[in-house]
Amino acid sequence: MKKILITGGAGFIGYHLANELLKNPANHLTLVDNLQRGRIDEDFKALLKNKRVQFIKADLTDQKFYKKLDKNFDQVYHLAAVNGTKWFYKMPQEVLRINTLSLIYILEWIKSLKKKTKLCFTSSNEAYAGALASFNKLPIPTPEKVPLVISDTYNPRWTYGATKLVGELFVIFYAKVYNFPAIIVRPHNFYGPRAGYDHVLPEWSQKIIARQDPFTICSPKETRTFCYITDAVKAMRMLMDSSITDNQPIETVHIGASDEITMEKLAEKMFEAAGWKPKKIISQPSPAGSVKRRLADITKIKKLIGWRPETKLADGLKKTFEWYTVHSKKYGKA
Repeated sequence: MKKILITGGAGFIGYHLANELLKNPANHLTLVDNLQRGRIDEDFKALLKNKRVQFIKADLTDQKFYKKLDKNFDQVYHLAAVNGTKWFYKMPQEVLRINTLSLIYILEWIKSLKKKTKLCFTSSNEAYAGALASFNKLPIPTPEKVPLVISDTYNPRWTYGATKLVGELFVIFYAKVYNFPAIIVRPHNFYGPRAGYDHVLPEWSQKIIARQDPFTICSPKETRTFCYITDAVKAMRMLMDSSITDNQPIETVHIGASDEITMEKLAEKMFEAAGWKPKKIISQPSPAGSVKRRLADITKIKKLIGWRPETKLADGLKKTFEWYTVHSKKYGKA
């Protein structure tokens, strides 16, 4: 039996990761979430019916919580964090406080355990994305070993990226000093069903369902890659289960797709998936601090564990839109 802890377990990645891990009948999961952004919806209720899943509602910034937490976990996936661009601007101080304190307390708890519990920390490409804007030297595709850059400490846009930058340092040196295995992953635009309603593809789904015309697209010339969520969580599971990542030095690994696309072309593909297109499209400029281009080099993860994304963008967009079509009606979000 393998005991696994997932923080942020009711969130987008946490939910799909739990389903991936449950494919192994030896895995028993404890999911922790404060439900600030994660939610107990019908999908999550169905997950909790599995006898190998336990859910705990808790505040990870409360040190008292860790005194009551089981001390016999084999793996910890630390996903919990305040994410979403609107939250960076709306409550930057809470992004900094919650993301940093929760990681510190998790690390302090892990170092106190007798068992060498393996940690997966989800960082972000936000930790280095400022290098392109600041120095115009960010290589594309971007490898893992690039400078971590916060381009403007006065711009709340970078509060999340700052917590991931310093978070990587915390994980590297706690694991090194206290001798426990750890892996750092940098997600690149995971998408799919149950991703909330704040990110670009869920927002577009809502607009399409509502037949919003004219249709507004922000940052039409900026480029991104999009990795379907089931591919992404499989990569995380493979990295954690691999003996290659059990030893020092700690690996920092990109998880993402390689098909770079502009936002305006992504919108076209989304319209195709939905079977509807607006008559008029309005383009809006990028907000201050927005990154013009993102493309991860995923050579490292291919070599380490043989992973590569399998879901074609058109197929992933169709599955995503179909889910939001059903759940927008159900939850009155359209």
